[in-house]
Amino acid sequence: MINLKNYGYTDFFERQITEKEKELGLIPARIISIQKESYKLLSTHGENNGKLKGSVFYQDNELKTYPAVGDFVLIKANNQGEDTIYRVLERYSAFSRANPSLPTKISGASAQMVASNFDYVFVMTSLNHDFNLRRLERYLTAAWQSGGTPIIILTKADLCADYEEKLAQVEEIAPGVAVHAISCYTGFGLELLNRYLIPGKTLVFMGSSGIGKSSLVNALAGKELMKVNDIREDDSKGHHTTTYRQLFALESGALIIDTPGMRELGLWSADEGVSEVFSDIEVLISSCRFHDCHHKTEPGCAVKMALADGTLSLSRYQSYQKLEKEARYSAKKAALYERRLQNGLKTGKK
Repeated sequence: MINLKNYGYTDFFERQITEKEKELGLIPARIISIQKESYKLLSTHGENNGKLKGSVFYQDNELKTYPAVGDFVLIKANNQGEDTIYRVLERYSAFSRANPSLPTKISGASAQMVASNFDYVFVMTSLNHDFNLRRLERYLTAAWQSGGTPIIILTKADLCADYEEKLAQVEEIAPGVAVHAISCYTGFGLELLNRYLIPGKTLVFMGSSGIGKSSLVNALAGKELMKVNDIREDDSKGHHTTTYRQLFALESGALIIDTPGMRELGLWSADEGVSEVFSDIEVLISSCRFHDCHHKTEPGCAVKMALADGTLSLSRYQSYQKLEKEARYSAKKAALYERRLQNGLKTGKK
């Protein structure tokens, strides 16, 4: 028998299960991988494939939450075939991104759930040609919004002669966030990550393609769990290896959710994340003489003064403006999408 507490199951999830669901014989399970519409899950009975209960998930009379990797779900176990997934339990953290490419019959944005129920978010970028502070701010915004604790991991330190300088640059834009420079090739800095490998706690890796997520999974596991491709000599980038989301259990008892690298990270709901990442700028904004200051020609503008004396860089301020505008725009699209969807469901339209 598998003890789900070793896989992150807590009283937070147990309290969500009703007596009626228990009487029906439904038990909790955790989603450990998804490939297209194929679910692999783990319950007290061990690993098994799962399928959605059609009469629950494919009805049009209410909104549904579909499973993501890391979710705890209620299932009807089947020792002779696929388990049946009845319901997704409420999440305590979740990372989603805007995915306008998903087909929808309703005009508006749609969100793609990436992972859920994690405690730490390893925001990863490499110290070679991939290093980009503005992109890092975008990922950090999503990490703060998710509900997990962001940890910044700078990979491939062995390929960077001035890694300490870049580490200082990252610490400047991410106050209060732990930053670690590592090399999976030499083992440099890996011992500093042991503090996060807590039994029953879940880590999710977030970053673009080819920055060493799979290498770090293997390094923390102490064995090859993921295939790793060589880096290209012309631009120091690794090839994309992870093709779907999956959860691994380490011998330490910690759990890792690895996700495919993303060339683009469209923010889906990010107002809180923007406030965390750019708290220094929002403090300046609150210090402006006028509460509705546009930071252009108004007198007593704290933002303009900070830009003038160099305490705020123009590139960071422009990054804030871009992400704050994107967050507001996404929020409006999300609200419109939900409203139209709700109205469609109430009227029976598809």
